[in-house]
Amino acid sequence: MGELVVDEDCLRLSVTVPEDAGPDAGLPVLVWVHGGSYVNGAGDAPMTDPAALVREQRVVVVTVTYRLGLLGFLGADGDRPANLGLLDLLEALRWVRRNVAGFGGDPGAVTLFGESAGGDAVAHLMVAEGARGLFRRAVVQSAPLGLSRGRARMSAAMAAEARRVGPGVPVEEVVAHQARVAARVRRRHGLAAAMPFGTQYGFAPLPAEDALAAAWAEAAPEVDLLVGTTSREVAFFVPLVPAAGRLARVPVVGRALVEAAVRVLTWRIYGRDADRFARRHRRAGGRASRYTLSFGPPGAPTTGAHATDLPLLFPHRPTWEGSALLAGTPWADVEAAGRVVRRVWADFARTGEVPADPAPFLAVDAG
Repeated sequence: MGELVVDEDCLRLSVTVPEDAGPDAGLPVLVWVHGGSYVNGAGDAPMTDPAALVREQRVVVVTVTYRLGLLGFLGADGDRPANLGLLDLLEALRWVRRNVAGFGGDPGAVTLFGESAGGDAVAHLMVAEGARGLFRRAVVQSAPLGLSRGRARMSAAMAAEARRVGPGVPVEEVVAHQARVAARVRRRHGLAAAMPFGTQYGFAPLPAEDALAAAWAEAAPEVDLLVGTTSREVAFFVPLVPAAGRLARVPVVGRALVEAAVRVLTWRIYGRDADRFARRHRRAGGRASRYTLSFGPPGAPTTGAHATDLPLLFPHRPTWEGSALLAGTPWADVEAAGRVVRRVWADFARTGEVPADPAPFLAVDAG
């Protein structure tokens, strides 16, 4: 994240427009919601610079920064409201509705798109009170929807731990405490704690958890949906687990066992719920396309890993070239694949439609 400052005073957005776009251009608008497990990230980080997307596809891109962690998704316990980060995003969408025409955007053609926790936020904004009419389309990228259910006990534990932080504590201390809280909760709640902070059901602006499926179905006819995953999401996290690295070095069977775990957990955390999301949306009368992206050198450990869509959408060369995520992929290949992905995403923002299988690395079931 470079030299970005951590601060609760973070409610800002950035607007990137084509150089020749006048206030009456009426261009499609894409609003980016960054990921980062609801604990880190920023809308205007260099790694998600939308300049190429805007220049090539002649769209307006708005990137949003919102409150995270203890400051944004603490959970409700009396005077500590839940979902402040989600409410920040709603306010950003209201701002876009009021003001984007002055930047050449069409306020009636807004597409939300987000990756990882950002994709999870986009999915939940579809059912958020007050969001109706603020966007027409949604792109849910690599959202860990399999971690979103049944979080009430863990959220209560997080809130209890957070009470140790008193009022007036400097934000640096809050962030340090948040890491300790997440570590303690992770030991007790297993896989669910892989995303320790997140949306809280039954508190504004979200419905109760048992009403969620019905709320998504109700929203379906009004929001075109593109939802998907990378092919090997969990491969991104293998280097962060020392035991997985040791297992991979076991002769003959080690790498096969790690790969099997990657495939199973990718399905359980990401793929299964993306499939369910698309099917439910279609059954309820909405348009939904389901994609799988598998980009990278054949056999490389990070091919199809979580976040490999980001350098394709946002080809900020100083950030991505030579990164471990791209595993030595020539920059010309990143650029060529990226042009395809940027075109598909922008065409979806324009029409709500996605072609079937637009590239060898991008499989799409358009329903």
